[in-house]
Amino acid sequence: MSAIPQMQSPITPERIFQAANAFQLSHALVTALELNLFSALAEGHTDAKQLALRCQASERGCRILCDFLTINGLLTKNEDHWGLTPEAALFLDRKSPAYLGDMVGFLNAPDVMRAYEGLPDAVRKGGTILNDQGTVTPDNPIWVNFARNMAPMMAGAAQDIAGLLGDGAGAPWKVLDIAAGHGLFGIEIAKQNPQAQIVALDWAAVLEVAKENAEHFGVIDRYDTIAGNAFEADLGSGYDLVLLTNFLHHFDRATCVTLLRKCFAALKPGGRAVALEFVPNEDRISPPSNAAFAMIMLATTPAGDAYTFSELESMFAEAGFVSTEMKQPQHSPERVLISQR
Repeated sequence: MSAIPQMQSPITPERIFQAANAFQLSHALVTALELNLFSALAEGHTDAKQLALRCQASERGCRILCDFLTINGLLTKNEDHWGLTPEAALFLDRKSPAYLGDMVGFLNAPDVMRAYEGLPDAVRKGGTILNDQGTVTPDNPIWVNFARNMAPMMAGAAQDIAGLLGDGAGAPWKVLDIAAGHGLFGIEIAKQNPQAQIVALDWAAVLEVAKENAEHFGVIDRYDTIAGNAFEADLGSGYDLVLLTNFLHHFDRATCVTLLRKCFAALKPGGRAVALEFVPNEDRISPPSNAAFAMIMLATTPAGDAYTFSELESMFAEAGFVSTEMKQPQHSPERVLISQR
């Protein structure tokens, strides 16, 4: 009796078609946020006529936009009424404490979009076409926008890191937060350990945002700052912790090692350096969110990358650290690396 032949799925260009049109979804998302569509739905305006009045748009436009967002999993539909998915309700309604709409604006900012428009040249060059240093240009105003708009997205990871590090039994920790941005990573440690003193380093304009957050969370009396370039500034010494969150990936290996040696010298014996990074597996294609981050670095920096654990571990070792372990935070696809001096 002969085996029944297995039917193969037909080869179609659907995936190529989806990739070619992927820009439509990001523009639709930005448009819906600009029109406050998600908040309007949360308020109970659920059909095209109601949404048109609330969003000051056309009924036809609202219908097509809502259907498109439903097709792409951001809305639900029941007959002629739309609703929010759980993700949209949590992250896209302006009244939600976890609102991430401003983050979407940052990721789709004109300079970022321009970097991808020049991607063919970036691939040829091996780095960004924005200018000689891309987003890591000294005092780049993009990082003020980052500090203001990305804080909600980083809040969970900041809490995770503070939890992983513990409170040191309330010991008088001295903590250096390099490229502090919004400051939440140092602030969360200060909230957990009432004896922790935080020193935040970043560009002066960015530090104003961090100080606002330190004031808001009640730790400003234990919050000092160093304005300037991490590679050039005097970091001081005697730190129990040095935080390097979302920073190393902007630079090539040699530059990372140079900074890590500086951090090593700034730590007490037994102190720890803590990095938060998009770490792909050794195959560099999984997990998708971490591995795909390398494309962002190609488009926006001269030589940044998404480094594997083995690459990062070797950087820390070359800088003098005796051991490095990697942990998975609960609220982020990124990974936490803790290196012991």
